Amino acid sequence: MLCTSLIDFDKKRVKVFLDEEFAFVLYKGELNLYGIKIDQILNEENYHEIVHVVLVKRAKLRAANLIAKREYTQKQIEDKLSQGGYPRSCIEAAIKFLLEYHYLDDKRYARNYLLSRVASKSRKQLVMELKNKGIEIDTIETLFDEANVEGDTEEKAVRLLLKKKKFDFKAATYEEREKMKAFLFRRGFPSEIIRNEVNSSEYDEEHYGL
Repeated sequence: MLCTSLIDFDKKRVKVFLDEEFAFVLYKGELNLYGIKIDQILNEENYHEIVHVVLVKRAKLRAANLIAKREYTQKQIEDKLSQGGYPRSCIEAAIKFLLEYHYLDDKRYARNYLLSRVASKSRKQLVMELKNKGIEIDTIETLFDEANVEGDTEEKAVRLLLKKKKFDFKAATYEEREKMKAFLFRRGFPSEIIRNEVNSSEYDEEHYGL
């Protein structure tokens, strides 16, 4: 394979292009180690060692370090490694490693995410956020059912937001109520719940249970 281009990835690393296609990212010192120069051939032995040994080990370590700091979904780890310039085969090896040792569990992530936010966000918003994180819709719906998330949970979430916004139920003008309704609607709450809560004549601490 012919090295056709070397482009700085950051201060320490370089993007290597072989046969005019992006191949991987290496530290600058590794270019000399493997004899990688523009218009020079990278032999199969060195290519195999870089892709199947060096970068696989590095991808696993990078993934493990990410997981050690906080929980991620599989898609998030894949995106992080992809952004780091790791070849697809290295990313797959790192994901397999995390799954084998149960460091990565999308259902566990989604369950924790849902339970920690269901009191302050709408179901629609939570579904969208989890889908964007790579969680399958079937898994999301199952977790909602398992959590026994009822309609009154969204009512409580609306009440909590109204309290945080210091919404004045008694003094609010028509325009202020409509503005608050629009805010809550953008958050994904059902229109009926929004109307019932925002149009309430007063804030009742006991009723709101907050």
